Amino acid sequence: MTTSKIASPSISLRPGADLLRRSGLVWFCIAAVGQTAFIWMILAHFGRRTLIGDFAGWNDKPLIKGYAPGDDAGNLMFAVHVLLAAVVTLSGLMQLVPALRRRAPGLHRWNGRVFLTTAVVMALGGLWLTWGRGTYLSLISAIAVSVDGILILIFGTLAWRTAVRRDFGTHQRWAMRAFLAVNGVWFLRVGLMAWAIATGGLGMNNTLSGPADVVLQFGAYLIPLALFEAYWRAGRSTRPAVRLLVITAMALAAAVTALGVFGAVAFMWGPYML
Repeated sequence: MTTSKIASPSISLRPGADLLRRSGLVWFCIAAVGQTAFIWMILAHFGRRTLIGDFAGWNDKPLIKGYAPGDDAGNLMFAVHVLLAAVVTLSGLMQLVPALRRRAPGLHRWNGRVFLTTAVVMALGGLWLTWGRGTYLSLISAIAVSVDGILILIFGTLAWRTAVRRDFGTHQRWAMRAFLAVNGVWFLRVGLMAWAIATGGLGMNNTLSGPADVVLQFGAYLIPLALFEAYWRAGRSTRPAVRLLVITAMALAAAVTALGVFGAVAFMWGPYML
């Protein structure tokens, strides 16, 4: 897998191109901090309890359906799914570091294989957990996460196929789409916290079926995907106004991400990172 970070998808040197790159870099740095905190929470809470055999301790963190006595298959699938989340998040971040691709191309390729393979396994596992184990709060939330899982399978397959054909330009775009879809769950948590802090929870409820919940659940992957398409096209546009519009959108995305990461660390992940 060969991809570039969102901050530098071969943007041409036109007026505003450098500022566009910088806007992507700012967003990426903020997201990397938040994803690192997410990885640490997974290892500190789920990883530690799994290692010592305290499976019931998974439920110390509010979950839709974590450990369930007697459900060996479901418990195993949950453990695999949540622990692989740390793997896929870390490997995804590594793929977006250009220095790694330049200085260690072999590691970059193998890490890409790990990322795509893990993403497919997690997508299939997530679909089973949703519909086979009933891990959802409302039907609309189950549909939203399932659409994301299907997109992961599609984007991951296309990223793999274009890499095999050595069509690296096309591969970069599909790989970036796969990265964003894989992180849909992360984007959802960040988005929920940003919205809750900014509005006091307007349009949200405990079953994730409120109007704001519905928009955030589908928007958790559709909005980042749309921003990436706009960012990629703006880098090739001859119209400065287009780049200015996308730069503004990226600045807003960075601010929302920063607010959501703060909220997630302070109220959602922080208590389980100690």
